[in-house]
Amino acid sequence: MIGAVPALLALAFLVTALLYASVGFGGGSTYSALLALSGLDYRLLPLVALACNIVVVSGSSIRFARAGLTPWMKAFVIVALGAPASFVGGLTPIKEATFLSLLGGSLVLTALTMLIPVRENEDGGPTGFARWMPLAAAPLGYFAGLVGIGGGIFLAPLLHLARWHEARAIAATASLFILVNSLFGLAGQLVKNGPGLFGQALGAALPLMVAVVIGGQIGSLLAAKLLPPKWIRWLTALLVLVVGVRLLVGV
Repeated sequence: MIGAVPALLALAFLVTALLYASVGFGGGSTYSALLALSGLDYRLLPLVALACNIVVVSGSSIRFARAGLTPWMKAFVIVALGAPASFVGGLTPIKEATFLSLLGGSLVLTALTMLIPVRENEDGGPTGFARWMPLAAAPLGYFAGLVGIGGGIFLAPLLHLARWHEARAIAATASLFILVNSLFGLAGQLVKNGPGLFGQALGAALPLMVAVVIGGQIGSLLAAKLLPPKWIRWLTALLVLVVGVRLLVGV
């Protein structure tokens, strides 16, 4: 099915990567949904989505690290709890209807989380809930591996609400969380489905991988300078909401 509409899907992936990368995320759930709507075998969706996630957030994670924005000690605790759970999520068998329902619901929730205001300068210190934020990493990691997302788009709003750190450090942590979860989730999916299925997924989706490389680079380097970050978040939320609702309606 990918081969039937490569240009349309590649353009959709490029735009998704551009928008997500411009706000520090990977876009895995939207990639999966776009592929589901195209009719691709649902077992391939997490494989392609997680691979695309890795491509998009690798660059942003490196840039955050080089800029000295990643709070390594605090981020390590969150990532260390999320990664094994993501691997287990990738290993977990799931039926197609359940997978698509969870994926559609996660997209709608993603759109809502992107509408939560992000303050660059948090007033006061961390809230009392900040110390408990690492506990959210495991369930988010498991869900990430199960449906082929990174989980950072859900983690970041929680960290902001708890005033866990300043905004750029939270973005850096979310990006690292997505990258590591995607790697471990992909490993779990490979163990569950076998490398042959992964080769089939990548062979069919090569144009989409190229598209997210281009979109991710544009998004991380240029998009935030062309449009206010608030507008980019709203545009991304609208895209995600439309795709999520369409997917749920079709389940």
